[in-house]
Amino acid sequence: MPKIKFTLLTLLCVVLTSCKTKEKHEFPLEKRYWDENDYKEVVFELNYAYDEDEKLPTFDNPQTKPIVEKLTDQQNFIVVLDDQELGLKYKNQIAEKFFKQWQEMSDIYSVTDRKDQYPYEKEFLAVWHFGLALQLKYFKLGNDYILESADDPNSIRVTNKVESNVKTLIRNYLIYLDLIDHEDTFTEEGKGILAEGIDKYFAQLLKLYPDSDYSEMKQKSESMLKKSESDQIKSSLNSLIETIDQFKKAA
Repeated sequence: MPKIKFTLLTLLCVVLTSCKTKEKHEFPLEKRYWDENDYKEVVFELNYAYDEDEKLPTFDNPQTKPIVEKLTDQQNFIVVLDDQELGLKYKNQIAEKFFKQWQEMSDIYSVTDRKDQYPYEKEFLAVWHFGLALQLKYFKLGNDYILESADDPNSIRVTNKVESNVKTLIRNYLIYLDLIDHEDTFTEEGKGILAEGIDKYFAQLLKLYPDSDYSEMKQKSESMLKKSESDQIKSSLNSLIETIDQFKKAA
């Protein structure tokens, strides 16, 4: 009888101990939106806390899908940066913090395998799209704050600074087009997602800054058009070139 009691007690201890064991990776999925501090912790976790042979969260895994969806949910920054009740200076500071975290995010899914393929292509491109959308708001808020803070918003110095920021934004977008140089690293599905990014975010860029100089973007698009073998990507590049030409004629 004493032996039976001891065995039951041992089992009870094991059960209680296992119940208290924490998950290896924890994420604040209970929160409706992740703020810049959440991103700092989550991005660090994804970049450095996973073993080399450990699979990262993916859209295809039902158990980890919520993590990737929350990570790439643009509403996390939109809810703050579009809030009309918040001050421009404050929103600009928050946008800068999100931008820095996105730069760190870019490393999470950028690995390629021994076949030079992206094993996490959907997640990699979702992070890219998060960044493209974020930059539209980040640079606009920065320029709006420059204009609001300037003694003379129409001065040459202020105008040059604003235009310089827009040029930087455009150059950042060109980096996305560089992905086409290595389109073979993507599956057909991945190429389609890449093309969708061109259709959606580049159109928003041109609409936001219709009078800017897109000659370099047009040249890059024409070069990539010659290299690409993907019908989806070619279609998106052709549409982008046509849109640039239309804006140029309207200017």
